[in-house]
Amino acid sequence: MGGGWLSELGVLDFAGGIVVHITAGVAALVCALVIGNRKGWPQTAMPPHNMTMTVTGAGMLWVGWFGFNAGSALAADESAAMALIVTHLAAATGSLTWAACEWKKYGKPSVLGSVTGMVAGLGTITPASGSVSPAAAIVIGFAAGVICFYATITIKQKLKIDDSLDVFPVHGVGGILGSLLVGVFCASELGAFSGYGFGGDNASIASQLKAQLIGISSVILYTAVVTWVLLKLVNTITGLRVDEEEEHQGLDLALHEEKGYDL
Repeated sequence: MGGGWLSELGVLDFAGGIVVHITAGVAALVCALVIGNRKGWPQTAMPPHNMTMTVTGAGMLWVGWFGFNAGSALAADESAAMALIVTHLAAATGSLTWAACEWKKYGKPSVLGSVTGMVAGLGTITPASGSVSPAAAIVIGFAAGVICFYATITIKQKLKIDDSLDVFPVHGVGGILGSLLVGVFCASELGAFSGYGFGGDNASIASQLKAQLIGISSVILYTAVVTWVLLKLVNTITGLRVDEEEEHQGLDLALHEEKGYDL
């Protein structure tokens, strides 16, 4: 689907790695920086409250992503079938790779890490899902598992940014990574790793990477500026944070009077 200046430039983004994942990741990072950390974080541990629901949601997300990526072919054809296959391979590889990284760094893998790695694989393959082969998808999933894992550590442990759902290091970094790697693996001269063509006429890996970088950079800049302006506007009108007492009480109860009940 053409019409935009990035499309005319030849930028490849089959299912939204740039317009969905980079946009969401950058917006989340700006939100985390402007709003600030939760009270008590990182001194107080704030783990997911229900791992069963986390894994259930992750499984639903994995299956739903087939429609997200394969459905972007807008037809039940070979392109949709290949998009589904590479999506599955990248997700599985990302999950296993993240678990392996945890095992090496911490001495044991975790269920939360496995599902986070799965999401990293899904986000990273999204821009490339209509342009790469199964072999390339495994490489992309592996890269997602390693790079997004260490990006998460950097954001949380080193930079102390409270991105509670790891949106930037998983979706943002994954979207950037996938949007760059498609510029390589879409090439037709890579043997088993060959893809299905460049975005523009007479393109090469170098020229495709240039187009991808322009697309990535412009979306990062646009998203960061617009998100910052909107946050400042909302903060002026209504405020972005509740008071400390309401935050300690919990927003479900303080704002919505919703109470959790044990079944």
